[in-house]
Amino acid sequence: MGQPVNEQALRMMEQELNVKGKQINQVIALLEEGNTVPFIARYRKELTGGLDEVQIKDIMDRWTYLQNLASRKEEVIRLIDEQGKLTEELTAAIHKAQKLQDLEDLYRPYKQKRRTKATVAKEKGLEPLALWLLEQHKDHPLEVAKDYINEEKEVLTEEDALQGAKDIIAEMLSDDADMRKWIREDTFSKGEIKSEGKNTEADEKKVFEMYYEYQEPIRKIVPHRVLAVNRGEKEGMLKVGISAPVDFIHSKMERKTIKRPGSPAESFLREAIEDAYKRLIAPSIEREIRASLTEQAEERAIHIFSENVRSLLLQAPLKGKIVLGVDPAYRTGCKLGVVDETGKVLHIQTIYPTPPRSEVEKSAAVVKKLIDQYRIEIVAIGNGTASRETEQFIAETLKDLDQSVAYVIVNEAGASVYSASTVAREEFPDLQVEERSAVSIARRLQDPLAELVKIDPKSIGVGQYQHDVSQKRLGEEISFVVETAVNQVGVNVNTASASLLQYVSGLSKTVAQNIILKRNDVGKFKNRTELKKIPRLGAKTYEQCIGFLRIMEGDQPLDQTGIHPESYPGTKALLKELGFTPSDIGSEALAEKLKSLSLEETSNKLGIGVPTLKDIIEGLTKPGRDPRDEFSGPVLKTDVLKMEDLAQGMELQGTVRNVVDFGAFVDIGVKQDGLVHISKLTDRFVKNPMDVVSVGQVVTVWVDSVDVAKQRIALTMIAPKKG
Repeated sequence: MGQPVNEQALRMMEQELNVKGKQINQVIALLEEGNTVPFIARYRKELTGGLDEVQIKDIMDRWTYLQNLASRKEEVIRLIDEQGKLTEELTAAIHKAQKLQDLEDLYRPYKQKRRTKATVAKEKGLEPLALWLLEQHKDHPLEVAKDYINEEKEVLTEEDALQGAKDIIAEMLSDDADMRKWIREDTFSKGEIKSEGKNTEADEKKVFEMYYEYQEPIRKIVPHRVLAVNRGEKEGMLKVGISAPVDFIHSKMERKTIKRPGSPAESFLREAIEDAYKRLIAPSIEREIRASLTEQAEERAIHIFSENVRSLLLQAPLKGKIVLGVDPAYRTGCKLGVVDETGKVLHIQTIYPTPPRSEVEKSAAVVKKLIDQYRIEIVAIGNGTASRETEQFIAETLKDLDQSVAYVIVNEAGASVYSASTVAREEFPDLQVEERSAVSIARRLQDPLAELVKIDPKSIGVGQYQHDVSQKRLGEEISFVVETAVNQVGVNVNTASASLLQYVSGLSKTVAQNIILKRNDVGKFKNRTELKKIPRLGAKTYEQCIGFLRIMEGDQPLDQTGIHPESYPGTKALLKELGFTPSDIGSEALAEKLKSLSLEETSNKLGIGVPTLKDIIEGLTKPGRDPRDEFSGPVLKTDVLKMEDLAQGMELQGTVRNVVDFGAFVDIGVKQDGLVHISKLTDRFVKNPMDVVSVGQVVTVWVDSVDVAKQRIALTMIAPKKG
């Protein structure tokens, strides 16, 4: 990252990010030292003033942008200086530029251009004539142009000379940084984006129908519509363009250029202005505005997708349950996978309760036997092909049991991608693809985070335009989200997969794999210190990762907490002060004693910062705390609901499956998810659906309307008025 933060950049970042300069400097210094974002957020709170992961990443991203801007400024100054055209005024303007776009506008006149109409005209010696026209003298241009006729240079007439001069003026106007800036701003604030149908017969499902004749002010278009017209254009279904306030722009350009109205040069300058705008400025500004709209829309889509992924990863786990996972199918049969409380596979089998074989009784006997044999407490059914028929079969089978066993519909998006992956083959070399899928569905219920990290996040069904955006930016953002979620929860180093370990702060794929190899070789780790022997896990990596790695039932009780080993001496001093030992952590007696502590006094006495002390107290009080336990668990079911069973006003419990700009899709237990439009999320105005709901959240909804033919369900989260 390089240089220290200069004052101008610091002030800018303070304003934009609403963070103090001291915090910004500390974060950048910590990042420069090779610390990760999760480590800084969790274990360096005193230095950062308690900034969270998102704030730290915002500082990092903004600082990187400003560094790039500073480097580009130096390069632009050097390139202009080499041409001998650098002035004090231009240098000051370059230093003042706050955006790359503004900087590139300033550099535009000095850029090495390919041969243009203007460069050809300059080669013919017509630049003095262009400058004379701009001065708007009383002499007639046709008279003056005679002096520039030159057969050798192919300037055969006065008109040829004046045309070349106009080409030069057009390029000069196009290169005027101020002019470009306000034309861009006027186009954005007063222009419209338009689209019309093209090759509409190929749009069989009428996906882009609303955009066949569509126009909207540029400043009002929302991100998901930008991406929709982009997709329609890319697929050849739409012709898209920008309609600018041309007359308004022309008159503004004329006011700036024509200083002596009525002069003989006026008509020639008007022609040059029209040509400059139509040929050079408008197409370029249109590209810039559309690129800017797309960039903003992509950022929004990436943000929505990332937040949905975060919510999905942080869904409450269903701990301590033996689960039967069911991957539904027709012809190839339903695959069953029984997993114990730790996710270990106990049994794999195939049944055929669905058409074409419809072996309902035989299949029911198998399921009942497995439930009895393994004391299964819950059945997880994937929501893919044949899911509803399989759900009907499971619901009927469970009714015949003496004990109470519920079932859950699990969103299996991405399960087939995982099942065919290298990770799955390494994990289950002896299982078929569908059998791995049944195990994955069961484990998703037990621990969504541990299972979902094995799957490409783009395949987990919680986005809208994730395949249309910059895949590099999307990848970076999702890696950050997954890394943040994994480190917030913490990882049991003795049960975690390599897929999960590689997201732990500081760990690479190689080191994660080395941990697994060591664990397979010598058995469970007994304490955190043993991890220092892992190949490629050096002192810095150990410092970054170790607080996020948990060792349950080891020989050091503090290793099961989020307390960092660097704080063990202070923690032991605190325990000793209170008359306890590390083996007492999690006890009621210790928890009561810790409640009555004076934080300030204890902090001063032990030399531990208050934020760290708070984290130590939490670790000692709830050593195995999982932040996901605070969220609502999955909706357990005992009977099937069909679309035809729904009636207006019916109250239901559902799970939010996807959040988009215009609302949320909720699984209410029928084949089709219902849409809660943004206007029906609550009785107050909602700008962003994510302020109200998140993926995985269990919500109460009421049926607004049902269209069985179109397979559409409209829901509301606003309770109907009684009476």
